[in-house]
Amino acid sequence: MTEQTPEQSARLAQLQRVWANLPGIGTLAAVNHTSIGLRFMITGAVFFLIGGVLAMLVRTQLALPEQDILSPEIYNQVFTMHGTVMMFLFAIPILEGFAIYMIPKMIGARDLVFPRISSLGYYCYLFGGLIILSSLVLGIAPDAGWFMYTPLSGQEYSPGPGSDFWLLGITFVEISAMAAGIELTVSILRSRANGMSLTRMPLFCWYILAMSLMIVFGFPPLILASVLLEIERAAGLPFFEVAGGGDPVLWQHLFWLFGHPEVYIIFLPAAAIVSTLIPVFAQRPIVGYRWIVLSIILTGFISFGLWVHHMFTVGIPHLAQAFFSVASMLVAVPTAIQVFAWLATLWSGRVIYSLPMLWIIGFLVVFVCGGLTGVMLALVPFNWQVHDTHFVVAHLHYVVVGGMFFPLMAGLYYWLPLFSGRQPSQRLGRLGFWLTFTGFNVTFLLMHLTGLLGMPRRIYTYEAGLGWDWLNLLSSVGGFIMAAGIAVIIVDVALHLRFGRPTPRNPWKADTLEWSLDTPPPPYNFASLPPVRTRHPLHEHPDLQTSIAAGEHGLPSAEHGRREIYGSDAVTARVREIIHLPTNSWLPLLAALSLAVVCVSLLVRVYEVALLGVVGAAVFLLRWSWVNGAHPQMAPLTEDEPVNPPLHSRTCDGPGLWGMVVTLMANGALYLSLLFGWFYLWTVAPNWSPPDSQAMSLWLVLASGIFLTLATFRHHRIARRLAAGGATGLHRRLWQTAVLGAIHVAVLIGAVSDASLAPTDNAHDAVLLVMCLYLLFHGALCTVLTAMQAMRAARGYVSVRLPYEPQVLRLLWLYTLGVFWLSAAAFLLLPPAWSGA
Repeated sequence: MTEQTPEQSARLAQLQRVWANLPGIGTLAAVNHTSIGLRFMITGAVFFLIGGVLAMLVRTQLALPEQDILSPEIYNQVFTMHGTVMMFLFAIPILEGFAIYMIPKMIGARDLVFPRISSLGYYCYLFGGLIILSSLVLGIAPDAGWFMYTPLSGQEYSPGPGSDFWLLGITFVEISAMAAGIELTVSILRSRANGMSLTRMPLFCWYILAMSLMIVFGFPPLILASVLLEIERAAGLPFFEVAGGGDPVLWQHLFWLFGHPEVYIIFLPAAAIVSTLIPVFAQRPIVGYRWIVLSIILTGFISFGLWVHHMFTVGIPHLAQAFFSVASMLVAVPTAIQVFAWLATLWSGRVIYSLPMLWIIGFLVVFVCGGLTGVMLALVPFNWQVHDTHFVVAHLHYVVVGGMFFPLMAGLYYWLPLFSGRQPSQRLGRLGFWLTFTGFNVTFLLMHLTGLLGMPRRIYTYEAGLGWDWLNLLSSVGGFIMAAGIAVIIVDVALHLRFGRPTPRNPWKADTLEWSLDTPPPPYNFASLPPVRTRHPLHEHPDLQTSIAAGEHGLPSAEHGRREIYGSDAVTARVREIIHLPTNSWLPLLAALSLAVVCVSLLVRVYEVALLGVVGAAVFLLRWSWVNGAHPQMAPLTEDEPVNPPLHSRTCDGPGLWGMVVTLMANGALYLSLLFGWFYLWTVAPNWSPPDSQAMSLWLVLASGIFLTLATFRHHRIARRLAAGGATGLHRRLWQTAVLGAIHVAVLIGAVSDASLAPTDNAHDAVLLVMCLYLLFHGALCTVLTAMQAMRAARGYVSVRLPYEPQVLRLLWLYTLGVFWLSAAAFLLLPPAWSGA
């Protein structure tokens, strides 16, 4: 590192003070993406080890026939928790944490655009995971499988609290995933380095952008399903009970609407690592950059049309089977494009077979094999033959472990010098790879054979003499070999922190921006924010590291005490504003703790405490909203503030607007999932029984909708006038809008109270009640937030110079109005609403 001048040292010390975490226990209030990303990854690694121990218990039980090491009840809990931990607490969160850590460093930013949301997401993940695992410690873990199929997971067949632990814990964890999806989407689109257009963006960022959008659209169906099932178990509303007009297959549809995109949500970040590492070790640019981008987009779209191939044996029509079979094979095309681009890059380059490349080669071997068995399972006749056998288990692990874990290990060894500033042991690293690779293939390759020989999934023992004995024994031996490999990797990583050799900057001669940073990076990442005019900034501008450190680029100082990054155009990355970010805060932790209290109270059925938790969470979240934006704690108005570019709270198009758009996309996916459930039950459920007359008063619903329409268009006009420079009587007009919203909510409550609903007797009224609660929540939220804006306007936090916040809330009003009238039509006018229609 070059010697610093006193001015440079002072400037860097200033940046350090502004961006550093609080000392001691104050680190729990950290919102910096580096800290949050590392916490996600470390917590995910701990959950991975727990899931691995559970897997070893399963393999020990199945090593020999007719063993009773685990009882049937304990075995069911163990395999359910193994799948739950690996899929929900390890695979997605650790990749999200990796993306949270890496994305700002790769796009030339100092942090993500919503840092406090990242902190909230981590604590929701941590507390949700602890809630789920506590059931295992207490001996009351869920035992219905990690997919929780109904009616097995319902109150009749799973009467204990095990399923409730799963449903509430997973819903809590999904909040974390949604927060990360929204955060990463907006950050990639709106905070890239000046000039880093979409065509210059690293492939890693394209993959993470696709993953984030898939989370936004893919996770809401599972959130809805888990909420509906928990309501059914706790309050008796029959969404999935045939006798009450529900249908258990609806759970499968909602679960796999999430579950199959999840496979690609896991695969895409792993493929991002592969596409980043292969050019580095092939010593040439990636072949087919644009083709890979196209394949990423196609993978994201097609993956949402495959969910029914998990349901070929439930009795769906043959035409639907044919459609989803073709779609399942079609998704192999964009994946093959990426594989061929990787192979072409390796073929045309001069490959350096370092430790990360070993894991990449292992990935290519294992994942291609998993892809081939996936195409086999897409064929309906073959799927019928091997459904619910160990063949499917083997395929799943070849795709998930091969498609995710092997690239993750490659990325670990590639970026470990960046994380720690030290290099791991090549000898231990290679030993860990070969043990893991050998053990994995011995374990799961043979499971294809046991599956073809008819061994079912989820059985805790089997008779001798069926031809499965030696295969299961070898699979179990392979499992322990793989476990030994993981242990060697853990030892290697731990030892390198103390004994590893210090690494030079950019030890791999890579071309992406993260290698221009110090190792380990400072909390502010870049001493100044560089422009990027190429896909290979460090190769084409080798002096970039020096000029960044010297403060020759954007935002080199922080005399004002604000955390700032550039806000850029989503396509061209031209700088449009300076985004001022919130600093360390206890509010995310307190909000997550309040939500955890809600979950635990619901588990033990102490609803009064749960209500207090809801109130606490609302208080902390509203306080969070109050001190954000243009609050004096964040960015008070001054006479010497920047004008070109301006601070984002002085504009009408900051990151919050984009965050609201992406959030409403997720909200819309949740709403459409509920609408799908309504029409599905109408057309499929054998005991669907709509009432003979309208369940709710059309006149009250119409009156409620009129007040909502008036409130929405009034707020819309206020936001438009404010953007145009008109602010006369702003707080008064906002109060009037809030009053109209309150009348809408009151009339809708009256309509629900006056309705002759019997939600515990039939699914029709149960779904209708859930939809009414959904509409009431949104109407009340719009009203409360508008009242807060009125108070902020009275204090000068919203004005002609600060027009930003009403533009954000305007979108929520418009969304609420749209779903209200769509719901009124679908639930009160169309044929599924009442038999008289």
